[in-house]
Amino acid sequence: MSMALELFERPIAKEIYMLAGWRQWADAGSVSSGLPHYLVETLGARKIGHIKPNGFYLFQTQVSQFLFRPHVRFENGYRTSIRKPTNEVYYWGNEDNSKGLVIFLGDEPHMNVDDYVEAFFSIAQQLRVKRAVSVGGIYASVPFDKDRHFSCSYSLRRMKDELSEYVVNFSNYEGGVSLGSYMNDRAEALNIEYFTLYAFVPMYDFSQLSQKSQNMSIENDYRAWHELLLRLNHMFGLRLDLTELSRDSARLTEQLHEHVADLSRQNPSFPINDYMTRIAENFEERSFTKLDDVWEDALRDMFDEE
Repeated sequence: MSMALELFERPIAKEIYMLAGWRQWADAGSVSSGLPHYLVETLGARKIGHIKPNGFYLFQTQVSQFLFRPHVRFENGYRTSIRKPTNEVYYWGNEDNSKGLVIFLGDEPHMNVDDYVEAFFSIAQQLRVKRAVSVGGIYASVPFDKDRHFSCSYSLRRMKDELSEYVVNFSNYEGGVSLGSYMNDRAEALNIEYFTLYAFVPMYDFSQLSQKSQNMSIENDYRAWHELLLRLNHMFGLRLDLTELSRDSARLTEQLHEHVADLSRQNPSFPINDYMTRIAENFEERSFTKLDDVWEDALRDMFDEE
């Protein structure tokens, strides 16, 4: 048991799953930080614990002070707010207490990572989590109006066949590790079913077309959020209502179409349409659909009406 972890409550649902994200570098489209916060707000999840920040964060470094120090706000000399690193544990359970979801949102640690990872997996062990997933986003030149690709890594070899059903690309990446990926090693040692899903979030570098143009990226990629939760909804059997998020996803696509059209009109010599066409031609859309969910929902509605 980690001394850094403090839990105020231990839910007793029959099956408990876990979704984790961080304010970190692998956070394109705010998939890692925004999606857990969205779930906490929309589900009304309650806080049930936290990992204490002591020993995990730098205050001063020669690289950049602003990357590590807490953010403070003053008004007329009076401190109105200060944001310190937090690592909070939330919980939501369905009505019959058959399913539960632990939602973790934290700040990526700067040091003592092994102790931090031990505290994180203590959450899973103490709350009897059946399977845990961490989420993130990576920027890529992909179409904004197509279903997102997802990169996946996992802790236990036996998970691969099942995960392949969720239309993911198994990672062959080699290089600097994200926190979520680093945890695979420790999860295997603990025999915990843990995996990562990283969405490829659209970003476009227009500098090759015009020196005056800048990058175009998505701050909150609702489409990636929605498609990720479609997978987890089916895998975990949570039956979350994703209607509003589906609308946000469609609205985002419409807004991006309008933005690209405006750029094209304002810069007639700017070959943005050709640029977007080339990206689409090199992209293979792969959608996740589970017809059995549709039939189950239809049958359930029929019986409810009876």
